[in-house]
Amino acid sequence: MNRLRPGAAVRQRWQVLPQRRRLFALVVLAALVLSMLGVMVFRDALGRWLWPDPRYDALRQRAELALRDGRLTAADGSGARELFEAALALQPDQLDAREGMQRVALAALARAERFTRDGRLAQAQSALRLARELQAPAARADALDVRLHALQAPIVDVDALLARAQAVLAGGHLDDGPDAALPLYRQVLQVRPRNQRALEGREDALEALLKPAEMALARGELMQVSALLERAQAFDPGFPALPALRDGLAQALARRERQIHRLLAHGQVERAARECQDIDGIEGAAQTGVCGAALGDAVLVAANARIADFRFGEADRLLSMARTAGVAADRLQQVQAHLRQARRSAGRLPPVATPHTRAQLANALALADQAQRRGHWLTPPGESAWDRLREARALAPHDPKVRQASDAMLVAARDCQRRALRDNALGHALECLDAWRLLAPTDAGLLPAQRRLAERWLAVGDERLRGGDVRGAREALARARQVDAGVPGIDALAQRLAHIGPGLN
Repeated sequence: MNRLRPGAAVRQRWQVLPQRRRLFALVVLAALVLSMLGVMVFRDALGRWLWPDPRYDALRQRAELALRDGRLTAADGSGARELFEAALALQPDQLDAREGMQRVALAALARAERFTRDGRLAQAQSALRLARELQAPAARADALDVRLHALQAPIVDVDALLARAQAVLAGGHLDDGPDAALPLYRQVLQVRPRNQRALEGREDALEALLKPAEMALARGELMQVSALLERAQAFDPGFPALPALRDGLAQALARRERQIHRLLAHGQVERAARECQDIDGIEGAAQTGVCGAALGDAVLVAANARIADFRFGEADRLLSMARTAGVAADRLQQVQAHLRQARRSAGRLPPVATPHTRAQLANALALADQAQRRGHWLTPPGESAWDRLREARALAPHDPKVRQASDAMLVAARDCQRRALRDNALGHALECLDAWRLLAPTDAGLLPAQRRLAERWLAVGDERLRGGDVRGAREALARARQVDAGVPGIDALAQRLAHIGPGLN
C-alpha cells in the first residue's frame, strides 16, 4: 500500500474541501495573522492599559483625594490638577486621568459660580481662569464671564480709568503713584484681562519707562538699569523688551567685575570698593565674590601695608571699607590690634638725631634723586630711585624730608609717564607708570593712564599688522594686555592675528 508524503496528503485534503469551507479557513487564518501582528505592534500600549504603572495609580489616588478636599490647584504640585497632569505624563493612554482633569475643570467652574453668588468677585475670576485653562464647557464659562463683568461694572468704571490713564501717560506720569498710567492700566486689566485698550496702553507706558535704560547701560549706570527693570517687571514680567535688557545688564555686570579684578590686581582697592558700591544690591551682581571675599582680602592687605608705612589715617579708612565689604570680625580685630600697636610704637620712635643716621638718610635721598633724574625708576635693583627711597623710609618714616621726597617723586613719575606717552616712548611710559603705581597705588589717575597707554600699544599693533609686521603686531598686543587686558579693541586685534595663524611672522 502506497503512503502519501505529509505535504501531498495536506494538499489532497485541501483540494477535496468544498469551496465555501476553503474560503472560511482562509478568513480565519488571516484573522489570526493580523491578531498576532497587532499584539506585536501594540504590545506596549496594551501593557500600559492592562497593567498600569504603580506610580500612575499612586498619583491618581492622590489627585482624587485632593479633588475631594477641594485642592484644585497648588503651586507646590499637590493640587488635583498637577497630580492628574503628572499621572498623564506617566501613562498618556489611561482615560481615567483625563476624565479626572475634566472633573477638576467642572469643579473649578462650580467654584467660580459659587464665588460669584457670594460676591467674592476676585476669587471668582481666579477660579474661572483655572476652569478655562482646563477646557471647561465654553458656553457655561462664557456666561459666567459676562455675569462677572456685569457685576464689576458698577464698581470699576473701565472707560473712566482708561481715559485717566491715557491722559497721565501723555503727561509722562508712568508709575509715580497710584494715579499714574501703569497702576491705572493694571486696575483695568484686573477686571478686564483682555481689554485691548488697556493692553496697548500698558505696552506704550512700559516702552516709555524703559526708554532711558539703553543709554544708562551705555554710560555704565547699572543701578539705574536695574531699577528700571524692577519697575517694569512689577507691571508685566513677560514684556518682550525685558529679556534683552536683562542680558545687557548681565554682560555689563560681568565687565564691571572684570574691571574690579584688574583694580584689585593693581592694588587700587579704594577704586575697586567704589565700583563695588556702584553695583551693590543689583540682582546677579558679584556672583564670583569679587565684591565680597576678594575685595575684603585686598583691603586688608592694603591696610597692613599702610600700617607698615605709618600711614595710619589711610589704614583707618581701609579698615572701614573692609567692614563694609563683610570681612569677618576676627580678621578685622587682628588688623586693628596691629594698627594700635603700630601707633604706640610710632609714638615711642626717637627722632633722627645721630650724625651717622642723618648722613645715611641724606645719602639715600640724594641717591634717589640722582636715579630719578637718570630715569632709573625701578632698575637696576638696589640702586633705583624706588629702592633708594625705600631705604630712606626705613631709616626715618616720619621725617618731613622723606615725606617731601615721596611726594616729589610721585609728581615726577606722573610727569614722566605723560611725557613718555607724548614722545611715543611706550616702554619708558610703562616703567614710569609702574613707579607711579608703587608710590600711590590708590591714585584715581592710574586707571585712565594705563588705559591710554594700552590704547597706544593697540594703535602700534594695528599699524604694524597693516604694514605686514605680524611679529611686531603680536608683541604690541602682548604689551597692551600687560598694561590693561580690558582695553576696548584688544579682542578685535587678537582675532585678526588669530586668523593669520601662529606660524606666520
